[in-house]
Amino acid sequence: MAIPRVLIIRAPGTNCDFETDYAFSQAGASTRLAHINDLIDKRLTVSQFQVLVFPGGFTYGDDLGAGKIMGNEIRLKLGEDMDNFVSRGGLIMGICNGFQVMVKAGILPGGGQTVTLTGNDSGRFECRWIHLQANPKSNCVFTRGIERLYLPVANGEGKLVAGSATLDHLNIALYYCDADGHRPAGYPGNPSGSLGDIAGISDATGRIFALMPHPERHFKPHHHPRWPRGEAASPGDGYKIFANAVDWVKSL
Repeated sequence: MAIPRVLIIRAPGTNCDFETDYAFSQAGASTRLAHINDLIDKRLTVSQFQVLVFPGGFTYGDDLGAGKIMGNEIRLKLGEDMDNFVSRGGLIMGICNGFQVMVKAGILPGGGQTVTLTGNDSGRFECRWIHLQANPKSNCVFTRGIERLYLPVANGEGKLVAGSATLDHLNIALYYCDADGHRPAGYPGNPSGSLGDIAGISDATGRIFALMPHPERHFKPHHHPRWPRGEAASPGDGYKIFANAVDWVKSL
């Protein structure tokens, strides 16, 4: 069985690439870190991989808005490559800034930019641990077999906004919830004020996925903030997201 090949794409300001690389490696993938210029200059092609990942951070300093510059680079310089990658059945994942990049590149939810991620209702950078509930009706590859997650968020522009017609047709993969799994989550359970408590979405195929919380930051039991009290499970909650991607590629 071939080992799934994962490409983690970074740009100036990316700061979660090594953690994401480690998580996929531990889940059984062969990983490679690459600067976006390696793709633009054709030193590397996405066709060599089965999974593409846009990790968290603050690409280009978020100077024109979170993920905006990298999203434009992808749309204008790599759009055809991304379309071909999706057409042949590849998986794409975005985490936090990677989510922002994907929506501003038009990769999610697909067909151009129909949603955005904007400033948190609190008006501040939100760095806290939150509870998540997977949508059992979603066909998302990455959230298969998951019911609940406990993950950290770290963002200033995490509020998902869209028109009501778009919201009604989104493939919602993850919701913010309270500690008992109830919704609406309210603040700080929904730390950004994201419409509909939406924390992660997928495209119609279930293969393209992005989320604002950081699964790579709760991969090991000791990542849990209360692991010395015996509250952490092994592996950490985020592990299943990476393992699902690897297992799906292996099953092909």
